[in-house]
Amino acid sequence: MIKALQSLDRCHVAVVLIDASEGVTDQDAHICGYAFERGRGVILAVNKWDLVKKDPEMKKRLVDTLDRQMSFLSFAPRLQVSALTGEKVKVLFEKINLLHGQLFRRIDTNVVNKALMGMVQKNPPPKMGRGRLKFFYATQTGVMPPSFALFVNRPDLVHFTYERYLLNQFREKLELREVPVRLRFRKK
Repeated sequence: MIKALQSLDRCHVAVVLIDASEGVTDQDAHICGYAFERGRGVILAVNKWDLVKKDPEMKKRLVDTLDRQMSFLSFAPRLQVSALTGEKVKVLFEKINLLHGQLFRRIDTNVVNKALMGMVQKNPPPKMGRGRLKFFYATQTGVMPPSFALFVNRPDLVHFTYERYLLNQFREKLELREVPVRLRFRKK
């Protein structure tokens, strides 16, 4: 476990191998949580898929467990691989390259602002008490993970559900679908 955590500090993209015959363990979830907190790209690779793919009940149970225990990584790609047969191992390396590209993508401020204004226009923030949240502009502040500062009139009015909406929209509109994204709300 300690070596896995040390490796996560040095990596950009973590491939977490999950044994299909065992299912998702607490240790798997802990390592994934640590990778998410550190802003690493995560690929959930379910190994020994050749043992499970012919058993629909076992497949469903494994997918349900993954959905439940790794819900915080709903954006992370999942691959069913087999080290024994080599099934989808080549695809794994393609995914690693894709995530690395997304983690280090720089997005022009014009594009970020245009996307933000489209999101807010499509779904305006809810009115909270006497005030209404107003967005002025946004800019990318970092990579690995892609991080954005959103300048608003009152950061205290950002409800967690609206933040989640913006996060999902940023992933979709800016083509950062498979990596963690950080949003920081700042007062103008």
